[in-house]
Amino acid sequence: MEHQEHIQPLPQVPVCPPGLEYLTQIDQLLVYQRVNVAEIVIGWEMHNVYTVKNSMGQQVFVATEENDIFTLQCGPARPFTIHLNDNAGQEVLTLTRPLRCTLCCFPCCLQELEVQSPPGNPIGFVEQDWHPVFPKFTILNEMKKPQLKIKGPCCDCTCMSDVIFEVMSLDESAVVGQISKQWGGFMQEGFTDADNFGISFPMDLDVKIKAVMLGACFLVDFMFFENKPKQN
Repeated sequence: MEHQEHIQPLPQVPVCPPGLEYLTQIDQLLVYQRVNVAEIVIGWEMHNVYTVKNSMGQQVFVATEENDIFTLQCGPARPFTIHLNDNAGQEVLTLTRPLRCTLCCFPCCLQELEVQSPPGNPIGFVEQDWHPVFPKFTILNEMKKPQLKIKGPCCDCTCMSDVIFEVMSLDESAVVGQISKQWGGFMQEGFTDADNFGISFPMDLDVKIKAVMLGACFLVDFMFFENKPKQN
């Protein structure tokens, strides 16, 4: 009887959404919110615009908030859509945050963010976990299966120091990365709501989860650091 050799199936390689190939090669991103002079002068909230760079300061993406002028005045609680375009102007990521009441402590009002790549195709989610002390979130994949946890500090004081949100394993036993809000100096912190962030993650992390971590950075910014410019 002829011996039949069994062919081992090839390991499945996670599919990389188009436009996110560069994320497979890096373990760090820097996010800089652009200062809007109009916000300082007239005190009206304007669309947030961010530049996403690599560790060498080279631009990777430009993120632009989409909202009408009236929704913008709702402050940090406002819903939003953020479009991330690569250097060729192609939209590679879309972030959507629905309206949720931030004054309510019940689980039905917790914050969430959907990350799409390409636009219209969900690749992951960020969901806020209720906790009486710490800001906590869960990073989920496109099937809404939990992948990682995010835990912030109990104190929201940002005076002259960075604020670290640790990215951890699901059982919170190991830190695998972080989202850090970086101190921008007295002028930037005192007179604008523009913030700078650093994001770190394992090099071999699924590129989709890297993209969801980037989306989590914007949600953290709106929830905890999106304050109106101080008026002098």
